[in-house]
Amino acid sequence: MANMSAAPHDQTQLRRAVASSFLGSTIEFYDFLLYATASAVLFNKIFFSNLDPLAATAASFGTFATGYLARPLGGIVFGHFGDRLGRKRMLVLTMVLMGVASFLIGLLPTYDQIGSLAPIALIVLRVVQGIAVGGEWGGAVLMSTEHATTRRGLWAGFTNAGAPFGMVLSTVALSGTAAVVGEEAFLNWGWRVPFLISIVLLAIGLFVRLKVEETPVFNAARHQVSRLPLLDVLRGQPRTLLLGVGIGLASFVAQGTLTTFVIAYGVQAGFPRQTVLNGLTLSSALAVIGIIGWSAVSDRLGRRPVVITGALIMAVYVFALFPMVDSGNAAVLVLALVVGQAVIHPLMHGPLAALYAELFTTRSRYTGASLGYQISGLGAGLAPLLFAQIQVMNGGGGTIVISAIIAGFCLLAVVCTLALRETSRDDLTSATVPAPADSVTGRAKPSAT
Repeated sequence: MANMSAAPHDQTQLRRAVASSFLGSTIEFYDFLLYATASAVLFNKIFFSNLDPLAATAASFGTFATGYLARPLGGIVFGHFGDRLGRKRMLVLTMVLMGVASFLIGLLPTYDQIGSLAPIALIVLRVVQGIAVGGEWGGAVLMSTEHATTRRGLWAGFTNAGAPFGMVLSTVALSGTAAVVGEEAFLNWGWRVPFLISIVLLAIGLFVRLKVEETPVFNAARHQVSRLPLLDVLRGQPRTLLLGVGIGLASFVAQGTLTTFVIAYGVQAGFPRQTVLNGLTLSSALAVIGIIGWSAVSDRLGRRPVVITGALIMAVYVFALFPMVDSGNAAVLVLALVVGQAVIHPLMHGPLAALYAELFTTRSRYTGASLGYQISGLGAGLAPLLFAQIQVMNGGGGTIVISAIIAGFCLLAVVCTLALRETSRDDLTSATVPAPADSVTGRAKPSAT
């Protein structure tokens, strides 16, 4: 039941925290996923123009992957200080880092202008982006979950919903700029505009974020702050961390496939770039609704049933995904993206925000949630790179192998989810680690004491 005695001030702060988390996540992922879209359709021509098309696409995905490789580092660094100093301070810093890095990408010279220095500078700024978003997600989720008194799945889900909304903004920015300036001007200079806009979004995001207070859960636990939160997680909850990573990998591999690899694959299959981007925009917009909806359902049914259902459906669906893209029909392509990204993937991804927060105690929650989520997030960065290499080795084919790999990760997620306890009823203020799950019910086993 809802907490009817919650003070108006508490409700105001909850609304601000949720709005801040959604907006912050939207801005961070606008920047981060703007790069994803650009790497799929632009950067191979701008920063790797000396390579043949397939190799250039693989190299472009390689720079895209570096951002994901840096995300766990961001989770560790910002998680450490977020657990020691507070969530809010770290969220302000991560937003500044992301906004500045994206703005600088918009100023970079191309390969034709400065040669190999261009992709090197691109990689450096991509690493900064990765560190920033690695620290952003955990803090944003905790700002919502630790302010909430009920329906943590719903409120935390807004943070995850910010990612596809950021994708909508990024694709609209790229598509709109291309439509206004024309193809030639877009490749010459127009692609920079969406990145330069980041500085404006940064100012808006900081204005909202600075109005949110520190979470009451963290304030109540200041007396038990850990000196080394990472050590607490690695020593005290290594099994929980590994299982959390196993669950998230499937979601991120599917995400990287649907939002990055399929985009490049669709263009290679003969679809106009704008047609593919339109499909991505529509599916991303609908994914916002899907994530929030399934996150709310997980408050009623539990995190485990929702995630398991999504993983099982996705394991089957991926074998239909590439034949749908290969159909050559634009409507079928859009349907493939909408079903995958807006219907099935939110089942897997929506509940993860609350789930990761609920797995760890307050003294190491920022670190544990960030580390688990960001390590599993490597799947979204490395999957397009791996799949591009599989294509190269198979002369542009190999989609059955790709589908089988994705399905394998989905089955891994099912196994890991079954091995975890159900967390939706856990008390976030508890200073102790809950008991392991009962193998049948998923609830914590009774304490021996």
